[in-house]
Amino acid sequence: MQDKVKIAFGIIVAAVLIIAADSLFVVKQTEQAIVLQFGEPVREIKSPGLQVKVPFIQKVVFYDNRLLNLEPPAQEVVLNDKKRLDVDNFTRYRIVDPLRFYQTVRTEIQARSKLEEIVNSSVRKVLGRITLQELLSSRRTQIMADISNAVKVDAEQIGVSVADVRIRRADLPVEVLQAINARMKTEREREAKEFRATGQQEAQKIRAEAEKERAVIIAEAEKQAQIIRGEGDRQSTEIWNKAAGVDPKFFAFYRSLEAYKNSLTNKDSTSLVLSPDSEFFRYFKQTR
Repeated sequence: MQDKVKIAFGIIVAAVLIIAADSLFVVKQTEQAIVLQFGEPVREIKSPGLQVKVPFIQKVVFYDNRLLNLEPPAQEVVLNDKKRLDVDNFTRYRIVDPLRFYQTVRTEIQARSKLEEIVNSSVRKVLGRITLQELLSSRRTQIMADISNAVKVDAEQIGVSVADVRIRRADLPVEVLQAINARMKTEREREAKEFRATGQQEAQKIRAEAEKERAVIIAEAEKQAQIIRGEGDRQSTEIWNKAAGVDPKFFAFYRSLEAYKNSLTNKDSTSLVLSPDSEFFRYFKQTR
């Protein structure tokens, strides 16, 4: 009898523990919850703490209440001026209406997918009305505000509050960039050829001017040299004439010595055959 009582008591205690475990749940500071009964929401909980529900009948779905980030892949957007851009954006959002959130998207994974569609659609819609020049101008702040406002309105339908939408990067597609780079390279090569041709032309001009100046300088130098040599010869002749007038015999003797020197020391001179009695050797015969 006592054994049966112990068994029954143990069963009751276990049942109570199981019921208590399924009746109590904790909502964390970073969470909010929806209590479901047969799949239908019956209660919304936004305050943290210990909560109670009907065991086995009711279930709890938890959602994050912190500020979350959404970073979808870059998408190609066609602007109003037919320019194509690869746009990379990010969104910061928070689940503020858990009941509507559950009724529309159920899970956070589906919510991210839905919000990504909303953001991409708004980005394409707003950027499709502007040109590339406007996107790069001071209107960029207003454009981002228009995108954020459009996303906020649509995101409210799924119980989400969007804090901000930002475009991190807006680049031309790779094939367009390659075409632009090729065109820029061709343009730079053309400019380089023009600069080289201009430089060669200027170099030729400078060389021609230098050759002209060189010829003029050489001609002027030769002219001055001829003038100086002529003046020197004139002065030399005057000096010789004056010397000859002072002592004609010494002058004749000196000139004969110069003739002897030039004829006897110059190896390339023509050989002369002269008689010993020639006037050329008259000073060799004199002893005093």
